[in-house]
Amino acid sequence: MSSLKQHIHYPLAITMWDFSWLERRWPGAGYEDWDEALDELRRRGYDAVRIDAYPHLVAADPARAWELLPVWNQQDWGSPALNRVRVQPHLNRFIEKCAQRGLKVGLSTWFREDRDNMRLTIKTPQDLGSVWKATLDSINEAGLLDHILYVDLCNEFPLTVWALWVAPDQPEKGVVRASAEGQRWMRDSLAVLRAAYPALDYCFSFTTEYETWRQEDVSMHDFLELHLWMTHFTDFYQQVGYNYERFESTGYENMAQKAEALYRSNPDHWKAGLQTGIDLFVEWSRVSGKPLMTTECWGVVDYKDWPLLSWDWVKALCEFGVRQASATGRWVAMATSNFCGPQFVGMWRDVDWHRRLTDVIHEGALPRW
Repeated sequence: MSSLKQHIHYPLAITMWDFSWLERRWPGAGYEDWDEALDELRRRGYDAVRIDAYPHLVAADPARAWELLPVWNQQDWGSPALNRVRVQPHLNRFIEKCAQRGLKVGLSTWFREDRDNMRLTIKTPQDLGSVWKATLDSINEAGLLDHILYVDLCNEFPLTVWALWVAPDQPEKGVVRASAEGQRWMRDSLAVLRAAYPALDYCFSFTTEYETWRQEDVSMHDFLELHLWMTHFTDFYQQVGYNYERFESTGYENMAQKAEALYRSNPDHWKAGLQTGIDLFVEWSRVSGKPLMTTECWGVVDYKDWPLLSWDWVKALCEFGVRQASATGRWVAMATSNFCGPQFVGMWRDVDWHRRLTDVIHEGALPRW
């Protein structure tokens, strides 16, 4: 029986702490004191946290000090500059601290790039399963496996910014998830883990190919971990002039000048776009028979504390998303946004907002599956 199905009695409020939990530990970065951060997470009503387990680094050498290159310097997830981390025993210590507070841990990975680019040692689906098995072995040996909520083998598969190993010679093209090759990567890697740890729940999280969902076989997943923003289903970013710039500030300059005014010019229009995405996910869930989880959502993909960037309209759109999604009864877990972490001060400090929305999540119905 699915672990989620067996142990979840109401929809969980989950947050994404990605690779920030380990990388953002310099003074003022938000995660230097895990006890304080986790206590504050519980205070806001959350039940679970999704983190990067760095499986490729654990499999290579869990105790080595790995030098990591920044994936961006404009975003406040992770580190904006060269950083150095040891994954173990820190991963197990973090899971243990979560367990002490009754928090479940979802394991994922963004396959962070280190100096030696160890992610490119993954050449087959079996390799992908093996690095994750090594990571789960290290957690199991510490007696902490019961606190793992699920395992997401790759964030937003098959985007090559995270899954460069699927097509290292053609990073701009990658693979199509619905293709035979995309299906093989998911099916065969998951088989490795199901053989080793059959009681756990597994998935790959998605944020693309939504227009072709009917062509996808998702039977190998225990649930659908789908990321959803209003910007998926509208031309909001095109009108604003935001293009996911990672190492220069033009996108945020445009956001500061145009984003809030554009949203407030017609809130119902932008909410309707988000509703389109929610309706699509619900249909996919019902047709596939798979429950939903969403750990990154609902308004804009990228945001931060910056001059002229107000959180009010972002929170309003996120509240709409939570309420609409919760009312469908198809989610086993959902986030309030992808900014629920201590580094996003403007979002984090509004404790009442978080409590109100985590209450909404908890009061929703669970899907039948």
